[in-house]
Amino acid sequence: MAAAQPPKTPAFSPEEIRADVGFLADDLLEGRDAGTRGYDIAAHYVAARFAALGLTQAVKGDWLQPVTLAVADLDKNAPAAFIIGGRRFTNEGDVMIGAIGRETRQTLEAQAVFVGYGLQSAREKIDDYAGLDLRGKIAVALSGAPGGMPSEVAAHLAAEKAVAAQQAGAIGLISIPSPSLLARRPWERLKQAAGGPTVSWIDSDGKPYVRTPEIRIGGYVHGPAAEALLAGSGRTLARIYAQASKKGGRPRGFALKPLVKIERTSIVTTAQSSNVIAILPGSDPALAHEYVLLMAHLDHLGVKPDARGDDKIHNGAMDNASGVATMMAVAKAFAENGDRPRRSILFAAVTAEEDGLLGAQYLAKHPVLPAGGKLVGVINLDMPVLTYDFQDMVAFGAEHSTLGPIVAQAAQAQGIALSPDPLPAEGLFTRSDHYRFVQEGVPSIFLMTGFAGPGKEAFEAFLATHYHQPSDQADLPIHWDAAAKFARVNHAIARAIANGDEAPRWFKGDFFGDAFAPEAPKAVRERK
Repeated sequence: MAAAQPPKTPAFSPEEIRADVGFLADDLLEGRDAGTRGYDIAAHYVAARFAALGLTQAVKGDWLQPVTLAVADLDKNAPAAFIIGGRRFTNEGDVMIGAIGRETRQTLEAQAVFVGYGLQSAREKIDDYAGLDLRGKIAVALSGAPGGMPSEVAAHLAAEKAVAAQQAGAIGLISIPSPSLLARRPWERLKQAAGGPTVSWIDSDGKPYVRTPEIRIGGYVHGPAAEALLAGSGRTLARIYAQASKKGGRPRGFALKPLVKIERTSIVTTAQSSNVIAILPGSDPALAHEYVLLMAHLDHLGVKPDARGDDKIHNGAMDNASGVATMMAVAKAFAENGDRPRRSILFAAVTAEEDGLLGAQYLAKHPVLPAGGKLVGVINLDMPVLTYDFQDMVAFGAEHSTLGPIVAQAAQAQGIALSPDPLPAEGLFTRSDHYRFVQEGVPSIFLMTGFAGPGKEAFEAFLATHYHQPSDQADLPIHWDAAAKFARVNHAIARAIANGDEAPRWFKGDFFGDAFAPEAPKAVRERK
C-alpha cells in the first residue's frame, strides 16, 4: 500500500490577488456601494469564486444572504434644524443632523442636560450620569473619551453612549466635538464626512433596526450652537474644553437652561443587498459544529457627484477589495489543499460596512449556521495597506482572548511579528465588522499590516491621500508579493484557530468578555 501523501503547502499567487482586486475595483462596478448594481456584480463574482472552489452554501440554495436596507435622506425642501433657546441653527452650519429611518416627520422639544463625556461602566467605575435626571430629556456629551483610558475600552464606551443615554431615560443624544477630535478632523471636514444618508437594515417588525429606539433626537453642535446650549449655565465651551484637554480631564455634568427643539423630515427608501457566505466543513466530527469566521467587507462608497476633480468613483481598491481578495485567496488555499481543518470555516464577504457595519450586524443577529452550529472566533480583514513589504501586523483585539497567543504564534512561524495598536486615538477596534460579533460575545480580531520599517510612512501616506478618495484605485503602487504574503499569514492564523484543541476563550477579567459574554468559560491570561 502506498504511503499517505502529506498535505501540499498552499501557494498564494500575487497575480490572482491582483486580478481579484483589479476586477472588484474597476470603474464598471461604480464603487460597490451597498444596494447598487455595482455591489451586486461584485457579490455574484465572489459567489462564483466560492462555487468554483467547491465550497458549501451557507444559505439553503444560495450563496447570498439577503439584507434589506432602509436608506433615510433628509428632505431638502424642509431643512433640518435645532432650535436652541429660540435660536434656529440650520443643518450643516454649526450643527449636523442626520436623517432618521423610524420617524419620517419629526418635531420634538425637550430640556437638555450636559453629561460630560456621557460614559457609563460599572466595571470601570465610571458613571457620568450620576446625580443627573435625564428622564425625558436630551443628553449633551463631549465626543470620544478622556485621555489615559485603555484605547479599546475607551473606544467601546464611546461607541455605547447612546445605550448609556437610553438607560438613563434620555430621549436624545447631542454630541459636542471634543478638542482631540477637532485636532484630528476640523469641523469642516467632519461636516463633509457626515453628508450622506442614514442606512440601517429592516428588522422582522418591518422597521429599520436600531439598538437604541428610545433615542429619537441626535446630532452634533459646534461653536455658536454649543455656546447657545450653555447659555445661562455659568459655563463656557472654552472652559469645558480646557477641562477636557487636561490629562484624564472629565468635565462634570449639569442641567442646561435652554429648551432644545429638533425639526427634520426624512425620506425613506429601501434597497436590496446581500452578504456572500460559504462554508468549508470541518474534518473532526467532534469539532466540525464549531465555526471560525473569516470575513471582509465587500462594499465601498460608490459614486460621489460632489467629489473634487473629474473622477467621482470611489473604487475602494485597498478599502476593501484587498481584504476580499485576501479572504478568497485563503478560501482557495483551504479548498485545494486537501487537508481540511478540524473546525468548519465560514467565509463571508459582507455588505454595508461603510454605512455602519450593517451587513456584519445582520449576519451576527441572523446566523446561517446549521442546527447545533456555534461560532467560536472571528478574523476580520479590513483595508490591509499593501503598498509596501510589511514586516509586522497589528491584530486589534488580540489581547482580550486566547486568539492573541494563537495569532502571535502562527504569524511568528511565518516570520511576521505582531505589534501593538499604532493608532489608539482612532478607536479602530470598534470601527470594523468584527465588532458586531464582539457585541454578541464572540472572541474576534481585526488584522491589518503594521508600521515597522517602511510601514508607518506608507500607511500614513495612504490615510492622508487616498483613504475614502477616488484615488484608492488598483493603479496604486501595490506590492503584490506583499499581498500574497498577507494571504499566507492569514491562512496560517485561520488554520491554527480551526485546528486548536480548545475553542477561543475570553480572558478572565477582560473588559469585553465581562461585558458581552459574562457566563462564557474564561481562560487565565499567562503573565510574561
